[in-house]
Amino acid sequence: MNDRTAPGAPPPGSAPDAGSPSRTGPGTAAAVPAGAASGGGSVAGVKATAPRARRPRGVPVKGGSPLGRARWTPWLYLAPALVVLGGLLLYPIYQLGLISFFQYTQAQVSGGEPTTFRGFGNYTELFGDDQFWQVLLATVLFAAACVVSTLAVGCALAVLLTRVRAVPRLALMLAALGAWATPAITGSTVWLFLFDPDFGPVNRVLGLGDHSWTYGRYSAFLLVLLEVVWCSFPFVMVTVYAGIRAVPSEVLEAAALDGASQWRIWRSVLAPMLRPILTVVTIQSVIWDFKVFTQIYVMTNGGGIAGQNLVLNVYAYQQAFASSQYGLGSAIGVVMLLILLAVTLVYLRLLRRQGEEL
Repeated sequence: MNDRTAPGAPPPGSAPDAGSPSRTGPGTAAAVPAGAASGGGSVAGVKATAPRARRPRGVPVKGGSPLGRARWTPWLYLAPALVVLGGLLLYPIYQLGLISFFQYTQAQVSGGEPTTFRGFGNYTELFGDDQFWQVLLATVLFAAACVVSTLAVGCALAVLLTRVRAVPRLALMLAALGAWATPAITGSTVWLFLFDPDFGPVNRVLGLGDHSWTYGRYSAFLLVLLEVVWCSFPFVMVTVYAGIRAVPSEVLEAAALDGASQWRIWRSVLAPMLRPILTVVTIQSVIWDFKVFTQIYVMTNGGGIAGQNLVLNVYAYQQAFASSQYGLGSAIGVVMLLILLAVTLVYLRLLRRQGEEL
C-alpha cells in the first residue's frame, strides 16, 4: 500500500467496509488521523479494512478498453477519405505496374495482336538506353534547382511579409495568390510571350535584340525554371508566413536585443522552429518539380531541339503516346514513383535521426 494513502481508507477500486464510517459524510475528517492528512506517511497499526477487488484474468472489460477505442477512433473518421484515395490512387498505380510488365502497344490496344508478357523486359530495355540516363540526370538537376530556388524565394518573401505594413503585405499576398491560381499552361504561354525574340518586352528592355531563350539548352531550362518558381513560391510563402506568425514575438525580440542580424535570426531561431513546416513544403516541392510536365512541354515545344530539354515526365509521354510504347512508358512511370518514394523516405528518416517529430 502506498504510504501516502490515508490510514483506514480502502485501496483504490475496493468497496467500503460496512462497519467503517462514511467516507463522504461529516465524519470523514475526524476518521482520518492528522499525520496522514499532512502526507507525512502511514500510521503504524492502522490497516485497510477491505481487500482490493481484482478482475479475473482473461475476462475482457465490458465495452472494450478506452485506450483501444481511442486508438481506432481517428481511423474511423479517416475511413471515407482513405476509401476514396484508395480508389483514385491505388488502382491506377496497380494498372501502371501491371502494364509495365507487358508488350502493350497500339496493336494490343486496338485488339489486332494479343498482349504479350515481357516480365522485366521493358525495364531492361529502359535501363540499357543511354538517353534514359541522360534524361534522368537532367531531371534530377533541374528539380533540385527548382526546389532550392522556390524555397529561397518563398522563405524570403515570407520574412518580408512580417516586416512590411498592412497595405504592401496585402498587395504582395494578392499578387502571389494570383500567380498561384494561374493555370500552368496559361502561365507558360505568358512567359513565352514575355521572352519572345520578336515581340517580347524582356529582350527590348535588356537590349538583347532577337535572342531566342528557347534555342539553347541551358537558357531554355533557365526560362522554365523561372516560370516554375513563379507559380510555386506562393505555396511556400503562405505556409512559412503562417508558421512565422505562430512563433512567439518574445523569442524574436530577445534575439534582436542580443544583436542578431535578420539572417542569424532566421538561421538560428526561425528555421529550427519551422523545421516541420519546411519539411512539408520541401517534400511537396520535390514531388511537384520532379514530375514537371506542362511547363517543359509548352515552353520547349515538347522537349526542345533534338530532345535537349527532356525530363522524365515528358520522356515517358513521348514513349507512351508518341511512340505507342505504353509498356515502356509505364515502366518510366514506375521508376519515377520509386525514386520519389525513396527520396521522401530518406529525407524523413534523416529528420527522425535528428530528433524531429513529424
